[in-house]
Amino acid sequence: MAQQENQVVDGGEVVNDGYVVDTEDCAARELAHRERGTARPITVVGNPVLHRECKDVTEFGDELARLIDDMFASQKAAEGVGLAANQIGVDAKVFVYDCPDDDGVRHTGVVVNPRLVELPAGSRVLDDSNEGCLSVPTAYASLARPDYAEVEGQDAQGNPIKVRGTGYFARCLQHETDHLYGYLYIDRLSKRDRKDALRQMAEGTPRYETVPNA
Repeated sequence: MAQQENQVVDGGEVVNDGYVVDTEDCAARELAHRERGTARPITVVGNPVLHRECKDVTEFGDELARLIDDMFASQKAAEGVGLAANQIGVDAKVFVYDCPDDDGVRHTGVVVNPRLVELPAGSRVLDDSNEGCLSVPTAYASLARPDYAEVEGQDAQGNPIKVRGTGYFARCLQHETDHLYGYLYIDRLSKRDRKDALRQMAEGTPRYETVPNA
């Protein structure tokens, strides 16, 4: 069988079927972004930019590259595994990730203009693990999500890509895509659980810099 020809992109390699290989050279790629970027404070629940759909990205150039670098720096500073652009106050459909799956395999990359692929109802297996969010600091709640996810979008140069993941990484892909369409994970909780998460946030102290809500 002939070897597949791979196209190198910012988030890793894209094989012929379009899926990013985001498990190679993770440390080097993440560090390169972070060293070029500047960490920014994190927006928290109540900030309007978190509660509306973000704008599609139409320009793929230096400004987007700088934003991605800053997002990786901000993610690292906040000790997160995924970060959406609106979590640092930018109204743009971009998220970055540096996240392990349930097997401990590290995935690192960026998705622009992401769209979750709808899974057939019969193939969904729900995982009700705890979930947290940098924009709801110090709070956690159990939330059922499919344990497999696929996202379609573009890389930093505008090339079409697909990303897929299982377990914890699948949760990350769904969580970050939600952000860019104006949803926090607490929006998917029952009223009681949402209230409890907000209580946890009010009683806790973030370990990273946040943007005070006006």
